[in-house]
Amino acid sequence: MNKRYTISDGKLVLNLEEAEEGGYVVTSPLDPELITQAETIEEAFVNARDAAQALRQARLKLVRQLSASSAAR
Repeated sequence: MNKRYTISDGKLVLNLEEAEEGGYVVTSPLDPELITQAETIEEAFVNARDAAQALRQARLKLVRQLSASSAAR
């Protein structure tokens, strides 16, 4: 059974699950779409921040597209 950990740096809350091939699968209980991988805890926070930023950008793009689509009607 893989070990699971919940960690926080005061800004992010992450769930780390040990991957069978080594390292961790990183998710967030606050954003189910945030999923990444890392070899270390430090890398988990870096990768999670990058993933969170990519998600924000994708969501903003989707909102803009939906707004433009609604305005065209």
